[in-house]
Amino acid sequence: MPSPSEHLTASTLELTDKNFEETLAKGGILFIDFWAQWCGPCRAFAPIFEQAAKKHADITFAKVNTDEQQGLAQAFEIQAIPTLAVFRDGVLVGQNAGSLPGTALEDAISQVRGLDMKKIKEEMATRQPKKAEIEA
Repeated sequence: MPSPSEHLTASTLELTDKNFEETLAKGGILFIDFWAQWCGPCRAFAPIFEQAAKKHADITFAKVNTDEQQGLAQAFEIQAIPTLAVFRDGVLVGQNAGSLPGTALEDAISQVRGLDMKKIKEEMATRQPKKAEIEA
């Protein structure tokens, strides 16, 4: 049986509790593949994810082994794998359970690239309750 690290290549980053915050703080676009060694659909999605990572070097592609990183899996409320979580500029902009075909992953990448993050952050700020409202 191959070791979990054999599913990672130079194009993908192994994400752990230790490097998650640091990786997220770098900003830009981050695609995270939550997977497990025993998961057939995860193994089928791995080469699709890897191909996208090679094609889009300006995006961080990371993998989380849900068996080894249970804290991260719980934080993202992962209930099915593979699950793809997508961040842009530190903001979670999407999460999808299930394997994606290459064309759907490419579509997701295009959509994330096209997001108006200024508008999204403004909308998030208006949804956040003001501190004074919380204390009232």
